[in-house]
Amino acid sequence: MRQIIMRKLLVAGIVLTAAMNTAQAADMPVKAPIPSAYNWTGFYLGANVGYGWGNRSADFAANDSASAFLFGIILPAAGGNPAPPTSFKSSGVLGGVQLGYNWQFNSTWLLGLETDIDWAGLKGSGSSGATSFGGNQFVMTSEERIKWFGTVRARLGYLPMDNLLAYVTGGFAYGRVEHTAPLDSTTGDISAFHATFGYNCFAGTTCFAGSSSRIATGWTAGTGFEYAVWRNVTLKAEYLYVNLGGNSVTEPALVHATGAGATTALSSITANYGRTNFNVARVGVNFRY
Repeated sequence: MRQIIMRKLLVAGIVLTAAMNTAQAADMPVKAPIPSAYNWTGFYLGANVGYGWGNRSADFAANDSASAFLFGIILPAAGGNPAPPTSFKSSGVLGGVQLGYNWQFNSTWLLGLETDIDWAGLKGSGSSGATSFGGNQFVMTSEERIKWFGTVRARLGYLPMDNLLAYVTGGFAYGRVEHTAPLDSTTGDISAFHATFGYNCFAGTTCFAGSSSRIATGWTAGTGFEYAVWRNVTLKAEYLYVNLGGNSVTEPALVHATGAGATTALSSITANYGRTNFNVARVGVNFRY
């Protein structure tokens, strides 16, 4: 009888000890898994919106003896003087899409390639007045519009944190650029003919007009930041300087000289635009896949 009681007490002690060990194990804190570092390698697609701005200039030149007479290059005593250059600001909103690839080759550096294309509403215009022969006034106007632009750029990035990227970027740029440049008479008849060139122009009319629409090419450089908010989503802020080169617009006279002494060739002038360069500040979102 005593042996049976001892066996029961031994079994009860073993069961109680096991229960206490189980309760202690349940109360111990569970060590959280170590999160993996964010990796930037892979393709991404995104969208952006921003603002662009820049400064423009244009000067004007005579192409023949009649327009030189208008500008006072021939017979300066007649009172004509060259139209002074114009300068103006160009600005507007922009937005578009981008596609790229990142290669993170160690814990703090990456290389990437990105291409983008943005619709742009950048435009501006300026005018300058001058005096023609005989003391009459005329006005030169220059206008520029950037309809859209795109870039193909390399990126070199530095990672101060796993999910924060700072980068510099640069490469090829292109875009649709439009220029117009009319000459208007404001106070009197400035019709002229000289040698084989001539034109008719009366007060309140446009004497010369020309336009250009082209796909310009050039280069771009800039910098930016990108922050990973989720595993496959990043937000970016970026600045770019874009240079699309210069351009010239030929402005033929709109009306040929008529009447006694009329000549055979149509007169023209040229508007020489400075470089089409502008600044871009934009924000965007990228989706990795």
